[in-house]
Amino acid sequence: MSVPIEGGVIDPDERRRFEDLVNERVAANVNALQDERITFGQRAADKVADYAGSWTFIFAFLLVLGVWIAVNAVAVTTHWDPYPFILLNLLLSCLAAVQAPVIMMSQNRQEARDRLRAENDYEVNLKAEILLEHLIELAAELKAMQERKA
Repeated sequence: MSVPIEGGVIDPDERRRFEDLVNERVAANVNALQDERITFGQRAADKVADYAGSWTFIFAFLLVLGVWIAVNAVAVTTHWDPYPFILLNLLLSCLAAVQAPVIMMSQNRQEARDRLRAENDYEVNLKAEILLEHLIELAAELKAMQERKA
């Protein structure tokens, strides 16, 4: 099969790449590929990001805050964190300081998955384009053969 290319001449390395592309299956399940490479830390970051971005987390968090404030505001005996709730502020700051980088790790992994998906889409599209150009060439040859016979 000849590989059409703009400008006429194709580099031998590029020709080999095109021929390999045409002769092999390039479509892949990107999610499965990514899941094979995922580390324990990345999996944990995904779980934290999934939970921290859910309504369950928001409602549970609001409930804990409400209980904390209520217990410390109306405690009869001991206030472990009296108003203005400095310990609560410290815990919230620590939560934010830990949670933000973990969520960013998860987003970075998602970005890597998107890059892998884009590369795979490019290869599939390139193969489809090459095969379509080849089919157009074959159709033109068949048309020419029919016109010669007629």
